[in-house]
Amino acid sequence: MKLLHTSDWHLGQSLNQYERGYEHEQFLAWLLDTLEAEQVDTLLIAGDVFDNTNPSSASQSQLYNFLTQARRRVPQLGIVMTAGNHDSPGRMEAPAPFLALLDAYVVGHTGLMGGQVDFDRIVVPLKNRSGQISAWCIAMPFLRPSDVPRVEGATDQYIAGISAIYEQAYAFALTKRSPDQAIIALGHCHITGGQVSVDSERKIVIGGAEALSVKVFDPGIAYVALGHLHLAQKVGGDETRRYCGSPLPMSFSEMDYKHQVVVVEVTQGKVSSTREIPIPRSVDLLRVPKKAAPLVDVLAALESLNLPNLPPEQWPYLQVRVQLSQPEPTLRSQVESAINGKPVRLVRIETRTVHLGGGSPMPEVSIDELSNLNQSDYFEKLYVHRYGSTPPGEIMSAFAELLNAPEPAGTSA
Repeated sequence: MKLLHTSDWHLGQSLNQYERGYEHEQFLAWLLDTLEAEQVDTLLIAGDVFDNTNPSSASQSQLYNFLTQARRRVPQLGIVMTAGNHDSPGRMEAPAPFLALLDAYVVGHTGLMGGQVDFDRIVVPLKNRSGQISAWCIAMPFLRPSDVPRVEGATDQYIAGISAIYEQAYAFALTKRSPDQAIIALGHCHITGGQVSVDSERKIVIGGAEALSVKVFDPGIAYVALGHLHLAQKVGGDETRRYCGSPLPMSFSEMDYKHQVVVVEVTQGKVSSTREIPIPRSVDLLRVPKKAAPLVDVLAALESLNLPNLPPEQWPYLQVRVQLSQPEPTLRSQVESAINGKPVRLVRIETRTVHLGGGSPMPEVSIDELSNLNQSDYFEKLYVHRYGSTPPGEIMSAFAELLNAPEPAGTSA
């Protein structure tokens, strides 16, 4: 049978104030074409289907329209979808009876009750195009402390609970499978050694633990389809334990990621091949300049931008990087003026401060001195630390004006 591994769609995500419905629509249209061209038997979606726990109606419509079209265009297609840490388990599972009509199976939580996990809802059969069961899937969602069993005597109950639930799920799957059937597992978690996108991946830290060992997955599991990390990567170089990554760059820190899906072929209970298919990018991300530069150089670079005239939904996103030696109150207006009339969307202005003459260390201040400092003193010391010189008179005047401004009506000290 043939599987397609995807994750971290983040439907409904915005880049600053710009919503990305067009980009997701283009990805889903491409995915439909890929499923049909590859004649995939099962689509795996390893968590973070939506970007937040309360997705918009437009985001939900995108998902359900995709699922309907996928079933229509690839009649044998089965779909297994799990909740990630961005998803609401209950909201994900609410339409499960209707999704079952499309042969789409969704797991939001483990169904833990009275210390017992309902493994019948987690371990599901995967069928090939002939309708025969070729594999069993451990459809594990993102695990919260309430989802895992308690392990007596464990130092870290959460980590021990995760290990226990995967071990028990694997043992349950073994009772279902025949020797020629594979066992596949989904996981939405951070495995030790995985490379993280610092700007867009929400850290999962529970009980002081952030990353899990890949050893939670038994060697007998043929393929582990991971979600959560947005950079496509193989855990320890293993072709069968891997993150497929997100379909879109979620932030500028991901602009150079090679986004992809992974085709997995299973024969006689084992993975016979894996293959990456790159996802085309429908909207570009621009960083001007590549490294922070003085404002005059940045403005010149922006004014010289020569971009194709595209529809507004295809305009590239822009991050501007500026090097400053002193505050520049009109920075944004100058940048906006430089790109005025250009088919580009300004997302972020990133500034880096340089100290002229080498700067100065933050002066040490005693407790007694602190009690004698007023707000202007604090401001002046911080300015000297940041910019290496005393603040100009007009800056101090503006600060004083701010301090003495009347409070808005209805507020109290």
